[in-house]
Amino acid sequence: MRRREFIGLLGGATAAWPLAARAQRPKRIARIGLFVPSPGNSDVDEFLGELRHLGWVEGENIHVEYRDAGGDDGRLPALAAELVAMDVDVLVTISTPGVYAAHRATTTIPIVVIVAGDLVALGLAASLAHPGGNITGQTVFAPELSVKRLEFLKNATPSMTRAGVLMIRGIQSNAYVMSVMDAAARALKVALRPIEVGGLGEIEGALSVTGSDPMGGLVIADHTPFLTNPSAVAAIIEKRALPSIAAPVIASHGALLGYGVDFAALFRHAAVFVDKILAGANPSDIPIEQATKFKMVVNLKTAKALGVEIPAILLAGADELIE
Repeated sequence: MRRREFIGLLGGATAAWPLAARAQRPKRIARIGLFVPSPGNSDVDEFLGELRHLGWVEGENIHVEYRDAGGDDGRLPALAAELVAMDVDVLVTISTPGVYAAHRATTTIPIVVIVAGDLVALGLAASLAHPGGNITGQTVFAPELSVKRLEFLKNATPSMTRAGVLMIRGIQSNAYVMSVMDAAARALKVALRPIEVGGLGEIEGALSVTGSDPMGGLVIADHTPFLTNPSAVAAIIEKRALPSIAAPVIASHGALLGYGVDFAALFRHAAVFVDKILAGANPSDIPIEQATKFKMVVNLKTAKALGVEIPAILLAGADELIE
């Protein structure tokens, strides 16, 4: 899907720039290739707006080619290859499947990752401080994020002794995430059950197979089909009357709790990496940054329906309460 009307955001007024900084700008129009897993992501506007704030104006000194995979990670490699064939100056993407697709498409064009898993563990960077290749950007450690979600869910439902972990089948990091979560779960006296599905259509059936020891809660991984269909995921969980924690967007649609990275902030900061590269910096020398801004959402409407009393400590730490 090609970029359309929203790209006009880049045409607005820009902040004043020092003459020295403007002198470093390339005279030709720089080309950015931006591809993401899902369509209609309002966070893309945050990225475009920050570029404009940094002095990059569409049609004047920059042109952004935008593509989305329509929620299908399988399309990402083709989108990356298409943008590389256009000889863009910088390739920008998000998610672990996205950065893998970018890496397969090019080892020479600079790649900025809005956010993905541990780039060092994935073998895509030598270290956080000195990436050493053509990839830089921002990372989040998915296992640690999943552990925090489990802790928050246990805090909200102290009687929970068994929890499911909902994931998309075939994701390379699933086994590692489960191993890290298992260690934390033992300390919380919670038994974990991995639930891997091929897509949304399998969730309801998978959750119904609980055996003689039903789950008391559900941790939902940050996988593309879940993030791009938050209302559908929340509706399925609601049918099961199951306390759950997921990305904030899913809690906004009905999950009990939401905890995860602040995507809007990450999209904005990705523009800073692009700005550095266009000014002449080598991505191999630009340190990879760990996500530091996280968002907590508590759905009080869901809590009331489930008969769950949210502890004061969670309410005090929430960035958003849904009533």
